[in-house]
Amino acid sequence: MSPTQTEEPKLVEHLVHTPLGEIAVSESGAGPALVMLHGGGPGASAVANYHQNLPALTRHFRVILPDQPGFGGSYRPTEEDLDARSITEITVDALVRTLDALGIDTFHLLGNSLGGAAAIATALKVPDRVEKLVLMAPGGGWLPFGPTPTEGQKAMFRYYNGEGPTLKKMRDFIGVMTAEPRRWADTAQARYEASLDESHIAFYHRYNAAFAKRHGMDPLWQQVHRIKAPTLLLWGRDDRTITLDGAQLMLKQIRDVQLHVFGGCGHWVQLERQAEFERLVTDFLKENRP
Repeated sequence: MSPTQTEEPKLVEHLVHTPLGEIAVSESGAGPALVMLHGGGPGASAVANYHQNLPALTRHFRVILPDQPGFGGSYRPTEEDLDARSITEITVDALVRTLDALGIDTFHLLGNSLGGAAAIATALKVPDRVEKLVLMAPGGGWLPFGPTPTEGQKAMFRYYNGEGPTLKKMRDFIGVMTAEPRRWADTAQARYEASLDESHIAFYHRYNAAFAKRHGMDPLWQQVHRIKAPTLLLWGRDDRTITLDGAQLMLKQIRDVQLHVFGGCGHWVQLERQAEFERLVTDFLKENRP
């Protein structure tokens, strides 16, 4: 890999004011807009989830990294907010308003897990604005054969309960999220420290309570046949959070869809299979079809 490919891109940071609250956005690169939505684990944020992919992707795209409501530097939805609408509905509303404020009309959209659910819901809400869709083990669109909550979902629920967050719990969490946790042991401290923000902890309790009241995520799988954007599904074969068996319905229902499965990979494809992830995403988004 050349030095230019490993050079850390400079990030421009925005704090976008919306009627819902402030949304923190980082961006870098030039070209077609690529919006990347992060997952919903404790301490997650857009830059934390995708910083390692920026040197490769910003050579081709204007990469937009919003922190979803409740995470990173964005506002924290209240209990009343979460009673009125699901976190996915709130996120889509905030995302569309944020992109409008940034003057972004059409865009490619990529989402992982919780962010995958928001990506599906956005593609359904504003279909003419989403050019292509990349989904990495998306919540909501997935319909598993096995029992739920899954092992990974239980790990997320446990993290802030009991004695509260600890470094050991974060290491255990990474052990469930990834297929080879020893490779990512050095990420545990930073992720643990990011999870200690008091306002994020308070939000996370409200967020888990809202999931319990709503019996899980929005059943987006009922609507995936309405997705118009060409769609690339990326999945870790050994994902213990959003399991691969649940992808079958999306493969059957989405009109223009393809699936790539990574053996020896868990829930964090963008990290565990970084180079292949970057190549597949770039090739898919740059492909021109007749």
